Amino acid sequence: MFSKTVTPRFGDVDGLRHINNTRLPLWFELGREPLFRLFNPGMQLDNWNLIMAHIDVDFIVPMGLGADIEIRTAVAKIGTTSFTVSQEAWQNGELGARGSAVVVHYDFRNRRPLPIPEDIRTKLKEHLA
Repeated sequence: MFSKTVTPRFGDVDGLRHINNTRLPLWFELGREPLFRLFNPGMQLDNWNLIMAHIDVDFIVPMGLGADIEIRTAVAKIGTTSFTVSQEAWQNGELGARGSAVVVHYDFRNRRPLPIPEDIRTKLKEHLA
């Protein structure tokens, strides 16, 4: 599992004084960065080889300003050409949101999925939930 700490900013809060629902997908993307680096260590866009197929977020309890949020990221499933990521956002010891993402190893030039290489598959397995 990977962990990333996010410090909410004033602009992350909505009129209800909650973290705005648009922030969690962005913070979850930050949490997936170590997985992206398994496929593209330099994070070079010219060599990008992943595409997002699906994301979802469930909001459990409101989170707010004044305390850091921990984004926890793990691999939930590994397929032939894709993998599913499970993520959680925790604040003050309480689960605030959970989500998942399906990421596909992708050949942009030929516009088709690619099998996940065995060396990367082995590294993904190290982070299975």
